[in-house]
Amino acid sequence: MSASQSHPVVAQPSRLVRWLGSLGYLTIDTLADLGRMGFFLLRALIGLFKLPFRFGEVIKQLRFIGAGSITVIFFTSLSTGMVLGLQGYSALNRFGADGMLGSVVALSLIMELGPTLTAIMVAGRAGSAMCAELGIMRISEQIDALDCMAIDPFRYLISPKFLAMVISVPLLTAVFDVVGIFGGYLVGVEMMGANSGSFMAGMAHNVTNADLRMGFVKSLFFGLLVAWICTGRGFFVHVNRGMGFGAESVSRATTQAVVFSSISVLVFDYLLTSVLL
Repeated sequence: MSASQSHPVVAQPSRLVRWLGSLGYLTIDTLADLGRMGFFLLRALIGLFKLPFRFGEVIKQLRFIGAGSITVIFFTSLSTGMVLGLQGYSALNRFGADGMLGSVVALSLIMELGPTLTAIMVAGRAGSAMCAELGIMRISEQIDALDCMAIDPFRYLISPKFLAMVISVPLLTAVFDVVGIFGGYLVGVEMMGANSGSFMAGMAHNVTNADLRMGFVKSLFFGLLVAWICTGRGFFVHVNRGMGFGAESVSRATTQAVVFSSISVLVFDYLLTSVLL
């Protein structure tokens, strides 16, 4: 018997078959991840109503997320408002409509830029830290130790972060709006020479409660979205395929959390705008 007869050649799968197999694995992993994250969100929300509630931890997270983000929010909003004032005055002055500068600056900040940029800045600063903290606790088996001691890790770790983020993001958005409008006034009126009365009157006449409500609803939703994605990526750092298990997996999960949070905020900004308008 020849060698070819004793060892038959096995046909290799075609490129199309391999591509379909990779697509199938990716689909299964994505659906499994969505299921984990959905169950994670449900348990985190249920943990908000379990007693005893950790008020001290909520205050600690409020100080870290809210007060700790004031500086970055202040400078981001000030520069954004100043750019809006400069470009808005330049564009409106061509048509003799510089009296609408206050309305343009205020509505742009309140309805869109304020909630969106605040959520992205908070995701980059506080969200990444929460993801890294939970990831380190997972790989060092601290979360497993809580389970062994019959302590609910969601009530103990996750739920206070959720509540603090949902409270902090709307408050930081309000700071962003006020400082941004001041920056627009500073450039548009004090530097470019727009009429101060027209600037203030335009805001008073054109900014409605519906506009303020839209910005508030967006900031609430974005706060929940950032908390969900960032804590979830850290909590499940050990099950993400291809990330390994160790310091490198935590760094990758943290990067993934910030990227996913930022993209999700931008996508849901359009969806919420289309619903609330």
